[in-house]
Amino acid sequence: MRRLLAVLLAAHFGLAATPVDAASLAWEHWKTFQGVFDVGGPRSDGSLIVAGSAALFLVDPAGAATPFARGPGGYREDPGAEAYLAASPGGSVSATGCSFVRDETFVLRMHVPIGVTRVSATGDESGSFANLTGVTGLNGIAFDTAGAFDHRLLVTGPSHGKTVIFALDCNGGVEVITRSAPSLSGGLTVAPSGFGSFGGALIAPDQLTGRIYAITSNGVVTSIARPSLRRGAEVGVESVGFVPPGFIGDGGATYFADRATANSSHRGTDSLLRLSSAQLAAAGVQDGDMLVATEGGAALDSVHCAGACTVTPLIAADATAHGEGHIAFTVKAAAAPSPLPATSPSTAKGAAVPPELVAFVGDWGIPTTALALLLALVGVLAVQAVRRRGH
Repeated sequence: MRRLLAVLLAAHFGLAATPVDAASLAWEHWKTFQGVFDVGGPRSDGSLIVAGSAALFLVDPAGAATPFARGPGGYREDPGAEAYLAASPGGSVSATGCSFVRDETFVLRMHVPIGVTRVSATGDESGSFANLTGVTGLNGIAFDTAGAFDHRLLVTGPSHGKTVIFALDCNGGVEVITRSAPSLSGGLTVAPSGFGSFGGALIAPDQLTGRIYAITSNGVVTSIARPSLRRGAEVGVESVGFVPPGFIGDGGATYFADRATANSSHRGTDSLLRLSSAQLAAAGVQDGDMLVATEGGAALDSVHCAGACTVTPLIAADATAHGEGHIAFTVKAAAAPSPLPATSPSTAKGAAVPPELVAFVGDWGIPTTALALLLALVGVLAVQAVRRRGH
C-alpha cells in the first residue's frame, strides 16, 4: 500500500507544469533565401519583407514567399552588399507636415552616390530618396516609431572611426543628429517609450566592445548594457530588437537572417531563422524587452530595463550560423471574443470566475482531481483489505 501511494504521488507531481529551460532554446531554420541578410516589417498585411542579394521578397506568417519589386521599375541595386532595409510604418513628421507612406521600403544604397533608395509599397517603382555625404559607407537604418526623432528615418554611417547619425524626413530632407557617435553595427532600432529612461532613444550595438548604446535626438550617447556575448568584428553583437506589445499574450514569432558567407568561421545557411513567442515566454521574456543577437553564431540574449537593466542569456552561439541585419517580429491578430451565454438576473451577479482560479485550475486542477480520484481508490482498497483481515 505504501509503495502504491508513493507511485500515485509521483504520478501527481509529474502532471504539474514544468517551465522550459532557457538553455534549450534554439533557432528554427524556417525558410531559405539566396543571399539573405535582412528582414523587416511586418507590413500592414502582416507580411515580412526579406532582403537577399539584390532581391526582395514578401513572406506571409505561414511562410509563403513572393518575389517583390522585380518589374521594370523594381529594385536591382547592390548585389552582394549588406544593403539593410526598413519598412515604413507610415509616421507623420510634424516639422515638415508630411507623412511617410505606409509599407514603402527604404534600402541603404552602398554605391556612389551613397544614400537611401525608396521602393514603393506595390514594388513597381524604385529610385533615390536621399544622398548622404561625409561618410565612407552606411551600416544601419531604422524608423523612429516612438516620436522623439519626429518619426523620421534614421541612418548611420562610419566616418574617421566614429559614426554619423542622419535623420531623414518624408520629403528626403536630411539632418545630422551627431557626427561623433561610437562605432555602431547593423540591426539598430528605436526603443519604445516604456523602455525605462531610454524610451524613444536610438538603440545600437557595437560589435567591437559588445556595448549597447542609447542615442537621444540631441546626440547624447549612453552605454546601457554589455551582454556577456562574443565581441569583435564579424562575430560580436549585430542586432537589437524590442518585443512588441501583445507578442507574448497573443502569440507570434521572432525572425533573424542567417547569411551564407564564404571564407567565414561562421559560414551560415542562407536561412531566415525563427523563434516562437511561446519559446521566449517560457524563458521569461516579456513584452517590451530588448533582444540582442550576435553575428557570429546568432547567439541571443534578452535585456529587461526597469531602472537598472538586467541581461538574460537565451540561445548559445551556433558553430555555423552567421547572423545579419535586423531582428523582426510578427504578432498574431487577437481573436474576436466569443459571445457570452445569456444569464438570468439571479445568476448574473458574481458569476464571473476569478482569473486566479482559472490559472489554478489550468495549472493544478486536473492533476489535483486525478490525485483525489487515485487517493479515493487507495481508500477503497484499504477498507477492503481491513475487512478481509476481519474475516
